[in-house]
Amino acid sequence: MGIQARSIHFLRVCARKALQAVVRVTLAVGAAGAFASDGAVSLEPGLEQQVRQLALASARHGMPGVSRMEIEVGALDARLRLAPCQRVEPYLPNATRLWGKTRIGLRCTQGTARWNVFLPITVRVFGTALVATSALPAGSVLAAADLARAEVDLAEDSSVALGDSALALGRTLVQPLKPGQSLRQDHLKPRQWFAAGETVRVLASGPGFSVAGEGQALTPGVEGQPARVRTEGGRVLTGVPVAERRMELAL
Repeated sequence: MGIQARSIHFLRVCARKALQAVVRVTLAVGAAGAFASDGAVSLEPGLEQQVRQLALASARHGMPGVSRMEIEVGALDARLRLAPCQRVEPYLPNATRLWGKTRIGLRCTQGTARWNVFLPITVRVFGTALVATSALPAGSVLAAADLARAEVDLAEDSSVALGDSALALGRTLVQPLKPGQSLRQDHLKPRQWFAAGETVRVLASGPGFSVAGEGQALTPGVEGQPARVRTEGGRVLTGVPVAERRMELAL
């Protein structure tokens, strides 16, 4: 390769590297059209407000007993390098429940390149439920004086917060509770509604109908766990124990 050819090749390489550097800078600056950068990647106020509105609207759906909600918007990974985008659309990912620590999707719908990222958020859902009035060790049998009603974050734990004292009194704790801590279904020792071999009443229900019958329990009927019952006709049914010698199943 001659001196002139080498010089042309060198200039082309320099030009390509310079162009790549410009592109990298452009991507970082272009992303600021959707995001404000202050060391971490944070949302601009307008986009953050859209995220809050979507989260509130979705979380409120089917929650009539909730007193109030709070949305805490997290931060995107500071290592992200996103292409320039003129329109960023927040959306709810499939199979995502806006409850406690969760996420919302952000996708670029108008820009030099389409991208999709997930933004962490925390949804706090406040309602009235039972709380411990004092420190309660594991193994405690709950009495009326042990519990009071107070506003709690229902979404703080994945287990259901109990609001009806009839579901708690006389039950045994399987883990300790701190004063003011909300009582959850998982904090209580599961009840055994029937033993294997006992006669069990079975209620099967479906859209617009219900059928009742009896059968013999093949397994113990423990609260929250599936149980099996054999009917008089020999059919084995699997359902959910719900009360003393009673099982329900949906058809």
